[in-house]
Amino acid sequence: MDTNELAGTDIAPRKRVFRNLAPAALIEHALARGEGALSETGALVVRTGSRTGRSANDKFIVDAPEVHDHIAWGEVNRPVSSEAFDALWTRVADHLSHEDVYIFDGYAGAGPDHAKRFRIAGELASQALFANQLLRRPSASMLATFTPDYTLLVAPSFRCDPERDGTASDAAVMIDYVSRRVVIAGTRYAGEIKKTVFSIMNYVLPFTGVLPMHCSANMGEDGSTAVFFGLSGTGKTTLSTDPKRCLIGDDEHGWADDMVFNFEGGCYAKCIDLSEQHEPDIYGAVRFGALVENVVMDDATRQLDYSDRSLTENTRVGYPLGHIANIQPDGRGRVPSTVIFLTADAFGVLPPIAKLDLDQAMYYFLSGYTSKVAGTEVGVSEPQPTFSTCFGEPFLPLDPVRYALMLKEKVQKARADVYLVNSGWNGRGERMPLKYTRAMVNAALAGQLDDVDYARDAHFGFMVPQSCPGCPAYMLDPAASWSDRAAYDAQAEKLAGMFARNFAQKYAHVPQEIRQAGPGE
Repeated sequence: MDTNELAGTDIAPRKRVFRNLAPAALIEHALARGEGALSETGALVVRTGSRTGRSANDKFIVDAPEVHDHIAWGEVNRPVSSEAFDALWTRVADHLSHEDVYIFDGYAGAGPDHAKRFRIAGELASQALFANQLLRRPSASMLATFTPDYTLLVAPSFRCDPERDGTASDAAVMIDYVSRRVVIAGTRYAGEIKKTVFSIMNYVLPFTGVLPMHCSANMGEDGSTAVFFGLSGTGKTTLSTDPKRCLIGDDEHGWADDMVFNFEGGCYAKCIDLSEQHEPDIYGAVRFGALVENVVMDDATRQLDYSDRSLTENTRVGYPLGHIANIQPDGRGRVPSTVIFLTADAFGVLPPIAKLDLDQAMYYFLSGYTSKVAGTEVGVSEPQPTFSTCFGEPFLPLDPVRYALMLKEKVQKARADVYLVNSGWNGRGERMPLKYTRAMVNAALAGQLDDVDYARDAHFGFMVPQSCPGCPAYMLDPAASWSDRAAYDAQAEKLAGMFARNFAQKYAHVPQEIRQAGPGE
């Protein structure tokens, strides 16, 4: 065995070690081990057990002197001691020493000056496949001298003991930014791997002047780039996957002085109600090499039932970018000319699209309003209104204002237009039709909203276009979907008050012009 295979993991293998197997080989291993089954399209289908989403309460960061003053400690970033982390690391390494071990060496960041190398050592071939598809693959020459910047131990069958390990449950996601090690234990949900890598990039990159973003990105034929911020279920993947534009990436990017670059080598798309008619690119990506999580499959026909919610609303598919026909191969684009904030408004009062000035953009970016979509986190079974800072609060180790001020500087320098797009619900409780949301986004990207008439929203202050190509005028007025205008005004005032109270509680220290850019109480 090449001693470099397990360097930095502290695993002393008693069984087999497999390093950087090809996707086809990993699928063969997963099938032989009973980890999943093939669908009729050849995708590997697995179930993740009781945890079908991120376990937000099980995430911890090691509190060490070197990082203490940088971390925004609180409900999102919970501290754990170095001693507790080291002890858990040792136990998990010993656990993996008695299992077959699958190693994936890859990197995050298509910007060559900003890439970070990750070694992921785990016990499931299917999770190694996920890492292989979602991270970026090094060349053979890079692998020959590969030295990880961060090492992750992933042990789904390991059960933490809260009294012994200082965890909140039998699962844990612990990050030590000083020793550059991570433990993920007690969960088969592959998204924990992806979001841990993202959290690390969110910590590292701001120190180099790069803004890490929870966003998708695509590029038009003229080279113009757009980024789409938003939480899971708001449409980042769907709206950025457009046959008329090249997909740079669907979820995680960095904004450097000279480019936007994708962190990943693949996509992790929601599958609930996936159809060939509405999302043909994603539908077609569910084929050999893809990993499908928690989608119900007919045992006889091997057909996937994307409408079946019996396991979870948060059904997922991970696939390499190469499964999408129209991609930007190098994962890079120009600095954005258009920035879109996606929200899913459960109150039915936000307009489907609004234009923001610079200070409003920072206000709504920091607010990060949306509704948590059912199944995205453990315990969330129906849409819930929430404010998730910078549209990615669970993954932000630093003070959120730092990310917001970086975004303000970069938007201002790029002279980018900023829009708020509501992909959520109207006053009748109906989800915004995807075809109209696409029409509005396409109009914004094409500059077709530059010269239309606008009206200022009385409750939120942003400017709402009064017409949009490809979209009926009544769709642009959220009050039109309400049978009672007074009820609409009351609900809008209620949400505006929620914005104001949230901002006053969290962001009293931001510049005054930003604090005043949103609705007042």
